[in-house]
Amino acid sequence: MVMGGGSAKEPPVVINPIADSPAGAHGVSAGADAGTVPTIILCGGRGTRMGGVDGTLPKPMLPIGERPILWHIMKIYAAYGHTDFVLALGWLSREIKEFVLHFAALTSDFSITLAPGGDITYLDGARDVMWRVTCVETGLDSETGTRVRLAARYLDDGPVMVTYGDGVGDIDIATLLEFHRAHGRLATITAVHPPGRFGELQVRDDQTVESFEEKPQTTTGSISGGFMVFEREAIDRYIPADRDVTLEREPLNALARDGQLMAYEHAGFWQPMDTPRESELLNRLWNSGEAPWKIWA
Repeated sequence: MVMGGGSAKEPPVVINPIADSPAGAHGVSAGADAGTVPTIILCGGRGTRMGGVDGTLPKPMLPIGERPILWHIMKIYAAYGHTDFVLALGWLSREIKEFVLHFAALTSDFSITLAPGGDITYLDGARDVMWRVTCVETGLDSETGTRVRLAARYLDDGPVMVTYGDGVGDIDIATLLEFHRAHGRLATITAVHPPGRFGELQVRDDQTVESFEEKPQTTTGSISGGFMVFEREAIDRYIPADRDVTLEREPLNALARDGQLMAYEHAGFWQPMDTPRESELLNRLWNSGEAPWKIWA
């Protein structure tokens, strides 16, 4: 079920900023290099706590420095070789589509011949970004679980990473995936330790998740920081297709009850951009040259 605008039956828009290579016959991830894991980035929310910030942009397009936070998130994954992205779109999706479609021109200097049949020459390194990006409309007001399920339709079987389009961190993606593969459960969520206003995880000593509570009034434990990994079975079994569901409620709680949700403890930097104050913080860090999430060269 898709709430609001957008159609679950519309084909995805598949973009490669470098070459117009078609999607593989069996899904989006067929075009990825062997060993990579596709990443769904949740980009459809309205960003209701970002009062005072440009309301004409979806939150993933709000800038850190000269680039949107979405670019920073993708760079984190790309630094570990995972460059197959599925953007789960909703509110103001056109802004994100236009950024992806015109990525090279928006992120590099270029020379263009303004004449019929004229060509364009990019003058710096933007064309070196070898990412595959699939844009999927998942409904104007769909919940996060519904967005994940709709975006995953275009992926092959196998694990998929999922994260939010408004948070960055110095997450070691390689170690996260190693942890997920080693424990053999259906899902992994990254546990972080900022102030308590997000989903709280109660984690046992063996790293299994005892319970998941969305945005409790008080927080004493770890919180969900996104940067999740799901086996396809977790999506198919725990995210229903017949109703709109929030990932952080029914699916994660059910996975925790069944002993299928593990917590990857991240003690390093993690920061969402959920308020104007947090936007200012992230921009200060980036402009100072001390952004902890900049793990790429």
